[in-house]
Amino acid sequence: MLLIDKYAYINQLATVHPLEKMTFSLGFLLLSLILQDARISLITFFVMSAFIIIAAKIPFRYYIKLLALPSAFLLTSLLSIIVSLTSAANALPPHLWAFSWHGWVLFIGTASLATAQQLFFTVLGSISCLYFLMLTTSIQAICYVLRQWRLPILLIELIELTYRFIFLFLESMQNIHLAQQARLGYHSFSVWLRSISMLIVALFAEMFQRSRALNNAMQARGGDMVYWQEPIPYCKRNWILMTFTFLALLLYGGFYK
Repeated sequence: MLLIDKYAYINQLATVHPLEKMTFSLGFLLLSLILQDARISLITFFVMSAFIIIAAKIPFRYYIKLLALPSAFLLTSLLSIIVSLTSAANALPPHLWAFSWHGWVLFIGTASLATAQQLFFTVLGSISCLYFLMLTTSIQAICYVLRQWRLPILLIELIELTYRFIFLFLESMQNIHLAQQARLGYHSFSVWLRSISMLIVALFAEMFQRSRALNNAMQARGGDMVYWQEPIPYCKRNWILMTFTFLALLLYGGFYK
C-alpha cells in the first residue's frame, strides 16, 4: 500500500462523510479557478494545508514532500511563460529585463510576469485542494460519492479498476526488480538496458494475465463489485460552516474584483 493511500484510511478526518470532504475541497478548487485571484488562491492553500496538517494529522514533512513533486513541472512551466524570445527587429512590449544577442532578444515581459504569478498561485491552491481529498478520503469513498451523483457506472468502475491496477503494477515491478538485482542485473549499462527491457516485457505479460483473472472473477459473481457502504452520518455543522465560508470567499473575491 502506498503511504498516501494509507493516510487516506488512518487520518483523523476518515470518519467525516466523504461527500462533505469532496464538497469542501472541490468548492475551494472551483472558487480558486473561477475567481482567478491570487488572494483567494493563497487563502485556499493555507486553509487546505491547515486542515491537512492540523485536522487530519498528516505529518508536515510528508506534506512538504508531496508539494515538492509537482514543483519541478510548475517551475519549468513558469520559466517558459516568463522568459520570451523575439527578433531584434520587432518592438519589445513593456518589459523588466532584456538581453540582445546576434539579432535576437531575450526578455522578461511585464504581462508575462503577471500571468506567471497568477498561474503560480492558482496551481498552488488547486494542488492543496487535491491533496486534501487524496489524503483524507479513500478511493472507495470517492467512488461512493460519484455514484450518489449519478455518474455513469462504467466510468466509476474503470476508475476503481485503474486504481487497483496501480498497486498491482507497483508490487509486480518491485518483485521483478528485486529478483533482477539478486542476479546482478544492473551492474553495467548494457546489462541495465537488457534488464529494463525484460522488466517491461514481464510487467506487460503479468498485468495482462492478472486483468484476465480479474475479469473471470467478476464474471463468476455476475459482474458485481464490492462497494463502499460504511454508515457515516452527515454533520449539519460542517455544511453550515462550508456554506458561510464559500459565501464569504465569493463576497471577498467580488469586492476586490
